[in-house]
Amino acid sequence: MLKCACLCVHQSLMVAKAKDELEQELVDKEAEKDRYLAEKAPPLQTSGMSFAELQELCQELHAKIDVVDEERYDIEAKVLHNTREIKDLNIKVLDLRGKFKRPTLRRVRVSADAILRSLLSSKHKVSMALRANLKSVKKEDTEKVCWGSMASIVAEMKVLNVTHTCTVL
Repeated sequence: MLKCACLCVHQSLMVAKAKDELEQELVDKEAEKDRYLAEKAPPLQTSGMSFAELQELCQELHAKIDVVDEERYDIEAKVLHNTREIKDLNIKVLDLRGKFKRPTLRRVRVSADAILRSLLSSKHKVSMALRANLKSVKKEDTEKVCWGSMASIVAEMKVLNVTHTCTVL
C-alpha cells in the first residue's frame, strides 16, 4: 500500500514537471520565432517615402521572395527525393528479410514424451517409456592378472625354452 502511494506521488510529480517543461519549450519556441522574424524581416518604414522609392522597395522585396521560393522549392525537391529513396530502401530491406517479421524465439522445456506426442500426434501408438526400450549395457570386467599367475606363465615359458621380452604398455 505504501509503495503504491509513493509511486502515485512520483508519477504526479513527473507529470507536473513534464507539463512545466512543455510550457517552457513552447515559450522558448515562440521567442525564437520572434527573434528570427525580427532579424530576417525588420519592420518597414514607409512613411515619408516617394512613389518611386516605394516601387524600388517592392522590387527588392519581390527579389527576396523569389530567392526564398527557389530555396524552398530546392529543399522540397531534396526532401521528396530522400523520402522516395527511403521507401525504396525499406522495400529492399523487407524483401531481403522476408515478408513477415520473424518472431523472437524463447526457450521452452519439453520432455521427450511431449516431443514424441507432438511429432506422432496419435497416428501411431508408441510406448512413451523411452528408457525402457534402451538396452542395458554392462561394462566388461577386464581380467586382472595377478602376479602369481604371471610367475607360473614365466615358469612354463622357461620349461618350453621360449625367450620372452617384457613390453610395458
